[in-house]
Amino acid sequence: MARARSVPFTEQRSREVIAQAGFPAADAQLLALGENAVFALGGDGPVVRVGRGSELLERMRRELRTAAWLAEQGVPAVRPAESEARLVDGHPVTVWQRLPNAVRPAGGADLAALLRLVHRLPDPPFPLPRRDLLSGVERWLRLAGEAIDPADAAYLRERRDGFATAAAELVPRLPPGPVHGDALPRNVHIGPDGPVLVDLETFSHDLREHDLVVMALSLDRYGLPAEEYAAFTAAYGWDVRDWDGCEVLRGARETASCAWVAQHAPANPAALAEFRTRVGSLRAGDDRIRWYAF
Repeated sequence: MARARSVPFTEQRSREVIAQAGFPAADAQLLALGENAVFALGGDGPVVRVGRGSELLERMRRELRTAAWLAEQGVPAVRPAESEARLVDGHPVTVWQRLPNAVRPAGGADLAALLRLVHRLPDPPFPLPRRDLLSGVERWLRLAGEAIDPADAAYLRERRDGFATAAAELVPRLPPGPVHGDALPRNVHIGPDGPVLVDLETFSHDLREHDLVVMALSLDRYGLPAEEYAAFTAAYGWDVRDWDGCEVLRGARETASCAWVAQHAPANPAALAEFRTRVGSLRAGDDRIRWYAF
């Protein structure tokens, strides 16, 4: 486990892990590299996800249980190819069924339709955590280390504490229950049979408003077109910006998103530049500064 913490989490490191797990790494296609590295194996092989560190093992195990439960509930979502997570050289590894090629990009209305299904679900027969947006801030700042200004790290910690207190006092408009936790069109795959929900690692039991604030922040920070946001709210049936707690959840998510980028700064100059842009805009209180997905 110690080695996994000391070796930078890069594409090459992830390929080494999937090779140690017994998968052909040479022709694996990298789909994403963030908290996890996601690879599609050659041909029509499965998708393999490698976690950044062993501390993610329990979360990845819960993601597998969540996927199986969603299948029982009839919710269109990605399905596991293996029911158990492996721990390979300090990195958790899960294997998923390959989805068919997308027929078109997902839009706000597609996401809203899936969220309406999720938000009608009862609690699963296993515990889900709260959607604590801010719980990863300390770990991400620790991984950033000396690559970021200590004053910026201190600022984010102070901001985290303030929003954590405010979030605990929120009165929801919607009944709490299961939420996806990272509800964005990029986490919806449109195959021949329609929209499918993917990336279930942040599935939680909390305020349903968490799933709606994500798109509101995308509108303000990430350049989501206004018509796409309008399609989302129309399909869902409510605009979370009409709720007086929206700014608190938005601020908490901005704080977490800023710290999340920091973990990539030691190995990626573009991530460091994006982190500085984000933290600078938060310090200035300027929500007009565009952020870029990383």
